[in-house]
Amino acid sequence: MPYNRPIVLSIAGFDPCAGAGVLADIKTFEQQQCLGMAINTGITQQVEDHFISVNWFSAAEIIEQVKTLTNKYRIDFVKVGIIENLKVLHEVVTFLKQQNENITIVWDTVLSASSGFNLIGAIDQKKLEETLKHIFLITPNTNEAKKLSGLDDEIKAANHLASYCNVLLKGGHSLENKGIDFLFSDGKVAEIKKQTSISIYQKHGSGCILSSAITANLALGNDLETSCKKAKLYIETILNSNTNLLAYHVA
Repeated sequence: MPYNRPIVLSIAGFDPCAGAGVLADIKTFEQQQCLGMAINTGITQQVEDHFISVNWFSAAEIIEQVKTLTNKYRIDFVKVGIIENLKVLHEVVTFLKQQNENITIVWDTVLSASSGFNLIGAIDQKKLEETLKHIFLITPNTNEAKKLSGLDDEIKAANHLASYCNVLLKGGHSLENKGIDFLFSDGKVAEIKKQTSISIYQKHGSGCILSSAITANLALGNDLETSCKKAKLYIETILNSNTNLLAYHVA
């Protein structure tokens, strides 16, 4: 008997405090009325304000985990989080597209932990471009967009990346457009402003939660811009759920 909720898969790291990574993604999927599943890319040693280390899974190990699920379930929507490097990402994305050429992949482009711990290493532009062509959406903040593109201007950086896939440029780190996200899609740019007037408190894993909420909303049949707006509303609720760094997930 088929499930009456869409299946959404997270391929991301394991965060023991559950603020980020697959645990946060699963909480988010379930709050959006989706059936969440998860594959580990690495086991981190961290708490909400301190990142110590990560033990990575190889591309082959990640793919073997994915095979167990795809052999039984049809998976059409995937969120990818932290991953060792672009080579591993490319192999995993290629496998996913081979399993389902119409699969929708959202990559949360986490390049480093908030503590400064480097997560993905040097950017191979050729490998990046090859990979982005198979991805539906990336969700970089301004610093990540600049690093991925090699450009110093955040809007030009996002526009460059948008020549390969859709881009949601998050404004949380922007000095010029604080709190405003920009969606680059089909040659157009949509401005996504704050959805509520509530207070905002910083949260560990907010980028993970936003990208997984977008993926879940896409799985529910919403278009890209609507999914981004609904996800922004959800993340604002999450940010305001308490004054600490670990969020309470509320619908």
